[in-house]
Amino acid sequence: MSGDSKQEFLDAILPRYLVASREEKGLILREFCAVCKYHRKHAIRLLNQRKRGPTKRPGRKPLYHSPEFLGALKRIWLATDQMCSKKLVAAIPLWLPFYERNHGRLSARTKDQLLSVSAATIDRLLAKTRAKTRPRGMCATKPGSLLRNQIPIRTHNWDISQPGFMEADTVAHCGNSLAGDFIWSLTLTDIHTGWTEARATWNNGATGVIEQIKNIETDLPFELKGFDCDNGSEFLNHHLLGYFTDHKPKVRFTRSRPYKKNDNAHVEQKNWTYVRHLLGYDRLDNHKLVKLINNLYAKHWSLLQNHFGPTHKLMEKKRINSKYYRKYDTPKTPFQRLIESEHLSQEEKDTLRKQHQSLDPFLLKQQIERQLKHIFRMVTVTSNVRQRI
Repeated sequence: MSGDSKQEFLDAILPRYLVASREEKGLILREFCAVCKYHRKHAIRLLNQRKRGPTKRPGRKPLYHSPEFLGALKRIWLATDQMCSKKLVAAIPLWLPFYERNHGRLSARTKDQLLSVSAATIDRLLAKTRAKTRPRGMCATKPGSLLRNQIPIRTHNWDISQPGFMEADTVAHCGNSLAGDFIWSLTLTDIHTGWTEARATWNNGATGVIEQIKNIETDLPFELKGFDCDNGSEFLNHHLLGYFTDHKPKVRFTRSRPYKKNDNAHVEQKNWTYVRHLLGYDRLDNHKLVKLINNLYAKHWSLLQNHFGPTHKLMEKKRINSKYYRKYDTPKTPFQRLIESEHLSQEEKDTLRKQHQSLDPFLLKQQIERQLKHIFRMVTVTSNVRQRI
């Protein structure tokens, strides 16, 4: 007897079996076993399973199963460049007021769910859509042999209870080869607030680096008080030392220990989140891209990250036996930390608030995507020309 025939026979006797008495069920069961050659226990399970119907999922009904909620959560997560769940919990209240302008109205229930969802639940809901691989690039830091004795090593943290003390680093957009000319990204990160600015420069010569440092200074919402860098030759040179020596007001110029990346941990972690996540690991060797990338950094990317990108801040670190235990504060944006700082004047805070109120994160994200398409289109054209040559 084929499987389809056995199924048809089961469908035929099942209505009789459900309403039969105990003795009649025994007769039907023996008949079922004889015809289909089933073991008695297996036949009982088949008949009782049909009697019980489909099993239900144990436990309470899922709270976050509505398509409206899942769609809104995924759109916000993608707009924040796939932010980790703990930061996303802090980012949702900042992004939600702008969501309806760009993607339509949400029900009151969905809004409440977005504001109350936990980081663990977000991890569970987005587990299938998260990116699982990250590319790795090349290290382009070369030790500077000049002025090591004139630029002191920072052996302890500055007074990081106020903004203005910044760490600096560069990222090479060299692709798979450091040969020839290409674009570098200069990144400055404030230790206290996490406020980060980046600029592109052609090669890593002292003139271009100083020019972009001056450009960043004009856009900072606070006064530059300290500048700490690694031992690369783009920083350890007479030009930069002279600039900070003559700087008014005085800026403390220090460097980290050689081959100790953790000395500049605040800016080192921005190499991925701020630069690589935006521009990737392609080789950028078209001089015309410098102006486009600087426009992207200054007018769109920094505003999005500093006003709507929450960051963690390490509050405590201790070692117990062989393990380190770290305690972080509630994620906040650099803008929020600046507003809470007592070292900024009321006029500076009002200027920041006015700028914040004029921004729409979803609109900034759309503008960033349009500019990136144009930049990478030019990168593709340059790469094709280079291959033909």
